[in-house]
Amino acid sequence: MGVMEPSDPAPPEGAVVPASLVALQDALPGAVTQLSLFVGDWTAIVPVDRLLDVAGWLRAQGFDACADVTASDWPERPERFDLIYVLYSVAGRQRLRVKVRAADGQAVPSVAGLWPAANWLEREVYDLFGVPFSGHPDLRRILMPDNWQGHPQRKDYPLEGPGELLMENPLDWLRLRQTADQADIE
Repeated sequence: MGVMEPSDPAPPEGAVVPASLVALQDALPGAVTQLSLFVGDWTAIVPVDRLLDVAGWLRAQGFDACADVTASDWPERPERFDLIYVLYSVAGRQRLRVKVRAADGQAVPSVAGLWPAANWLEREVYDLFGVPFSGHPDLRRILMPDNWQGHPQRKDYPLEGPGELLMENPLDWLRLRQTADQADIE
């Protein structure tokens, strides 16, 4: 069986591309490498180095809400991560996804300056997938402890956790943790 790849289906024959996407392609030639339509949602796939151009243009055109920033991990692929930005235009009542692909360790420009809500969303992606965001105002872990090893949403993350404190009984882990905390106090 071959490597599974994400499905980015092309729009079906006769699908009407939203005016905002047509205008985006006209305004920023070459910035959109592919359009996809999946279960009623349009996705513009853009190179990581054009993300801020596309995001800034969409923000200026009325996409005033960044509803989500998430990632998907494809470890067999050179550009391992798909970063998906779900944008919404309140006035236009339109949702649009923007997707970029990034290699492991490749910095992706932060969109937190355009949509303040993206600050926490990017921190979550950084924490759980390990994707760094350049220009982020406060890039640090948000869910996992600062000293946590690894990124739990990666497909190659061990199911047992990072391994150094692997114990069958959670109470044993708590006792060990309390002992370490008491040692710090004394």
